[in-house]
Amino acid sequence: MKLTTLFTKATATSDGVQSRRSFLQQLGLGGLLASLAGFTYQSVRSLVPNVLYEPPQKFKIGSPAMLPEGVTFLEDKRLYVFKEAQTYHAISASCTHLGCTVKHTKLNQAKTVELNGEKKTINFEFHCPCHGSKYYADGTNYAGPAPRPLRCYKLEMSPDDGQLIVDMTNEVEQSYRLTV
Repeated sequence: MKLTTLFTKATATSDGVQSRRSFLQQLGLGGLLASLAGFTYQSVRSLVPNVLYEPPQKFKIGSPAMLPEGVTFLEDKRLYVFKEAQTYHAISASCTHLGCTVKHTKLNQAKTVELNGEKKTINFEFHCPCHGSKYYADGTNYAGPAPRPLRCYKLEMSPDDGQLIVDMTNEVEQSYRLTV
């Protein structure tokens, strides 16, 4: 016998009329299934945001000729962009400890440190004013509670207008440099 035939035989009386008890059971089961479906839909729908208020993570910062030699701080993006001759690189200004904005600090006396296996002389560092983390010029952490180096982001040239583009979704090695 088919399942539907069994179901109709079980819910119908001998004269073919459905009993009140079986009707109320079916109505209750239907209501329960409808409420579970609605609850499941609302639960899944709440995971999808209506609007994202995040700024774009890939943006133009201008023509390479517009950037001054040395360091440029983009306050709204919390980003340091360095220009040395025709070489560029970008380092995050967000401390890896708790996200405070690190400050670019010129040193009174140049230091010789080992960075990426080479001895280099540095004239500046990054200091976190909140918790005391310190970073070398390439973003390597050496003091304080910071667990990781500062993030370095990929720079590229826009093919249509020749502006520099920072891609904050694409982290690169500390030694990455864009030469124009």
